[in-house]
Amino acid sequence: GEVQSGRSSLSEPAPLQMVVICRTMAPLSGNLFSQVSSPGKVLSLYPSNEYEVLPNGSEAHWEVVERILFIYAKLNPGIAYVQGMNEIVGPIYYTFATDPNSQWKEHAEADTFFCFTNLMSENRDNFIKSLDDSQCGITCKMESVYSMLKDKDLELYLRMEEQNIKPQYFTFRWLTLLLSQEFLLPDVIRIWDTLFSDEDQFHFLILVCCAMLILIRDNLLVGDFIVNMRLLQDYPISDVHTILTKAKELQVMGWDGPIEYCINNLLKIIS
Repeated sequence: GEVQSGRSSLSEPAPLQMVVICRTMAPLSGNLFSQVSSPGKVLSLYPSNEYEVLPNGSEAHWEVVERILFIYAKLNPGIAYVQGMNEIVGPIYYTFATDPNSQWKEHAEADTFFCFTNLMSENRDNFIKSLDDSQCGITCKMESVYSMLKDKDLELYLRMEEQNIKPQYFTFRWLTLLLSQEFLLPDVIRIWDTLFSDEDQFHFLILVCCAMLILIRDNLLVGDFIVNMRLLQDYPISDVHTILTKAKELQVMGWDGPIEYCINNLLKIIS
């Protein structure tokens, strides 16, 4: 839905408004606070009672997230704020802000900032445009999804190539936002729990993306370009357990990681 203009007062903190405000942020130029749009219309993505109603005079949840992103941008001028970071910090803050232990919950902002900063230290290259085509950039990672698909399901890979469905049409969002926009929040947290516990978490993310493609292969093989793009941009399977199980199966089968793939490609070009 469209986000309406106008800013909510502190006495009206709505649990879900944080989600909407984060999705309307523009790339940083100047003061981040002046660039954040109104929370506006509330989207019914998550149960409305997940966040406790804050006392009058307290900050709304979206203001906490706003400050985290602002401070991160100031401390990291080389990357600053890039649209999409809000989708990364959202699930982290949600987890801490809904902790049943009130003492832990009090430190939600600090804990979120610490975890977000650490996660971005590993994921930041995805948000730096000048690195897009480098070995560690997002382009290499997107191509890695198709490289894995070619290895695991050649028929599906050839079909998507035939239809000229480029990996950047859908995997850019999947990879940069760690699938945070493809599933409901509880499912995102479940995916992240598995992802971050893996020894090579971002290699496993590529496995998950490949699993998502293979699980809808029957639809992709018969659909035309438009139908398939709709499927990929609005992923139909909501059972993340099935997706993670398939990803684990692919992991057992083995595959060179994205770095090895990019190195091999570079060697081919040189030779």
